[in-house]
Amino acid sequence: MAAATPSPTPPGSLKRIVAASLIGTTIEWYDFFLYGSAAALVFNKLFFPESDPLVGTLLSFLTYAVGFAARPLGALVFGHYGDRLGRKKLLVLSLLLMGGATFAIGLLPTHATVGSAAPVLLTVLRLVQGFALGGEWGGAVLLVSEHGDAKRRGFWASWPQTGAPAGQLLATGVLSALTALLSDASFASWGWRVPFLLSGVLVIVGLWIRLSVDESPVFKAALAAAEERKAAGAQVEKMPLVAVLRHHWRDVLVAMGARMAENISYYVITAFILVYATTEVGLSKQTALNAVLIGSAVHFAVIPLWGALSDRLGRRPVYLIGAVGVGAWMFPFFLLIDRGTFGSLLLAVTVGLVLHGAMYAPQAAFFSEMFATRMRYSGASIGAQFSSVAAGAPAPLIATALLADYGDSTPIALYVIAAALLTVVAIACARETRDSDLGDVEERTSPDAKVGAGA
Repeated sequence: MAAATPSPTPPGSLKRIVAASLIGTTIEWYDFFLYGSAAALVFNKLFFPESDPLVGTLLSFLTYAVGFAARPLGALVFGHYGDRLGRKKLLVLSLLLMGGATFAIGLLPTHATVGSAAPVLLTVLRLVQGFALGGEWGGAVLLVSEHGDAKRRGFWASWPQTGAPAGQLLATGVLSALTALLSDASFASWGWRVPFLLSGVLVIVGLWIRLSVDESPVFKAALAAAEERKAAGAQVEKMPLVAVLRHHWRDVLVAMGARMAENISYYVITAFILVYATTEVGLSKQTALNAVLIGSAVHFAVIPLWGALSDRLGRRPVYLIGAVGVGAWMFPFFLLIDRGTFGSLLLAVTVGLVLHGAMYAPQAAFFSEMFATRMRYSGASIGAQFSSVAAGAPAPLIATALLADYGDSTPIALYVIAAALLTVVAIACARETRDSDLGDVEERTSPDAKVGAGA
């Protein structure tokens, strides 16, 4: 007896699921981005005070990059269990891990108190953050994609993506308010801890909302179908990772290439820019934070619009607009910042983030549609998070090192342009996925292989 095809989720329930995913991803990204902003502003002095300022910034960004190194491990672990146990359980766990690590950072002693143990503890907690985020993204976008209707999947699935700018907005806004209200001495002494400790309150809110949603009906139908095949004696795949590498390795490579320009450009625009604008151009911390704050608000607003456009034009055309646009914007981006005014800085950041949104918005639906249901969490997470090790992780570090070696922004612009070219090639090799049916419980694999739940 064949498993029943999942019925569409009622609009009211879908909106609740979108809200739960959005709030959860906002909190997760708030925690993750908060570290990046603090790394650029104060961690170099509090945890690496014996280095000169630029070297201290490099070391600070190195601990920042460690979080990205843990994301592939999180993708593997959360993807495996998310494909076997369901999306919801793993999303609750990821939120607990991320929130707990961020709250603990707010309690850390600094180098002045415990010496070299301080950066070690900071690095360990950053690893926990990265591990949690590696599992968060895939589950959040799948929960919405698998509940939503096919015709508007790009729009609905783009809402969890707005959690990134919303988290950036929240993190930057809290830091901006504190730097405006406190003196530099007070902020360095205790003020920087406040936004990290605030994470504890946010996690409680996020858990309350996330626990109220239902498991994906697509996943439940696929699980039932897999159990029926297993009971009938059909061969099943016990490891989702093995199934992904066997049936979807091309899609994983496409996803990794697609992430290069998106990931690198984002961290250059939002994290490295805090260093460049303050140390090279001479703008204040407050000015740089305010530009990122306003740019993130615009970024939040345009992501659903790009997602809706991908429902009309397709995932690939919209993604290409973003990749080509970001590459073309890099030289004007730095020329505007070098003018040294708030208006020019704001224009540079905002346009960059709008173009980034054209890649980030369709990404959730695009990656979800590439993979079969019982390996979708693993496939989407692996494609997204493994690329982050080569893309977002070293981006601020590479940009800072290029600035230190060459003294101007030209090599940094070329670095982002090279990433954009790589993404254009990846998207050109991809298949259009807009019309994929995620509700099809039969796995889209080679004819001689059957994929199921396994033991």
